[in-house]
Amino acid sequence: MANRTVFVNTFTNGILGPDVPMLGPVQDGGIIVANTAPGCWGPMLTPAIRGGHEVTQPVYVQGAEPGDSIAIRILSIQVTSRVTASGNDSMFADRCLGDPYVAGKCPQCGALYENTCVEGCGPDCIRCAACGAAAAPFAFTNGYTIAFNEQGTLGVTLNKAAAERVAGNAREYMCTPDNSIQNPVVALAPSDIPGVVSRMIPFVGQLGVMPTRQIPDSHNARDFGSFLVGAPHEYAITQEQLADVTDGHMDINRVRAGAVLITPVRVPGGGVYVGDMHAMQGDGEIAGHTADVAGVITMQVSVLKGVTCGGPIILPVHDDLPLLARPLSEDEKRQARQQADAWGVQLEESAPISFVGTGPNLNDATACALDRAATFLGCTVPEVMNRATITGNIQIGRAPGTVTATFLAPVDTLREKGVYELIRTQYGL
Repeated sequence: MANRTVFVNTFTNGILGPDVPMLGPVQDGGIIVANTAPGCWGPMLTPAIRGGHEVTQPVYVQGAEPGDSIAIRILSIQVTSRVTASGNDSMFADRCLGDPYVAGKCPQCGALYENTCVEGCGPDCIRCAACGAAAAPFAFTNGYTIAFNEQGTLGVTLNKAAAERVAGNAREYMCTPDNSIQNPVVALAPSDIPGVVSRMIPFVGQLGVMPTRQIPDSHNARDFGSFLVGAPHEYAITQEQLADVTDGHMDINRVRAGAVLITPVRVPGGGVYVGDMHAMQGDGEIAGHTADVAGVITMQVSVLKGVTCGGPIILPVHDDLPLLARPLSEDEKRQARQQADAWGVQLEESAPISFVGTGPNLNDATACALDRAATFLGCTVPEVMNRATITGNIQIGRAPGTVTATFLAPVDTLREKGVYELIRTQYGL
């Protein structure tokens, strides 16, 4: 029997795919409440996690089948970490088998996916549990520890003394979930840019459904996924198999409370998973990483029967829409009608929609987003290019290759494709 609400506090070992056991099922229209673990740096410092992130165990959605889509409405996001750390990275080539996110390896005893422990604090505190060698596959080139205020509105980066104080009680300050096995990143105590203030606008970097093959979670998009093509480890794929990813790893800061994500179903039940919550991030995540935090996300999931899309579609909150893609005000509609009447033109009724595209680089990702939009709407890529130019824009989610193409699309087409009611509700049209 399907549950109205499913609570999730367990995690994968970093691998997503049809063989990963699912929780649930949750009812069509039901609620998923997930306590997520920090993504990126903690799992990157934990070779036993094989995907570079530590995302939640997937949830089976009743009635979802391949060829359908699942609409995920983000009801709330609550950051629970009090402090975290992040920064730009460099990798140790001798501490991995080709890919430090996926295949960590002890440089001394050669163990793959080795168990590790934390001894003290600082850059070499992550040690192989078997031989004691420094084992973190990554180090900071420039890093920071950031503490959040009680109101959850901003964070301040710490100096060396404060960062080391946090490192002494790392899991407590990060509120790492009980079932998480990651080494807490604050144990490294980075403090290169103390005193910086940043506003908190939390969102989730990982949200989606299961791919049709076993894929490391941080590589479940076609930019990072391209690193798997011909890789030397067991999760290697071919160029053709790269199409199996579901683009759940987006790092798009508009995937926040109030937004709706539409994602195509690849396996029965979909397998909705989430993780990699961030406290804040500008477009592009240009440092490669941002402030990863633990938190609680509440989502409502609804099955869109027969709605097939090539990749994720986002309905951002109104304020996150590009200015040109926002629904017209009543005064703007009045002016448009006057202009149309003067020229004898029939006005198009339109509404916002945002298509995600991914690829090895930003040009390929943009081409992917435009192609997905054209295929879904049943028009040409040049038409989408025109619409995105004069009624929207292209925004970078993550470098090297995640973007959104957002624009106003014809309501008649959106209604025919089965998504207009979601859009109408989202924007009060």
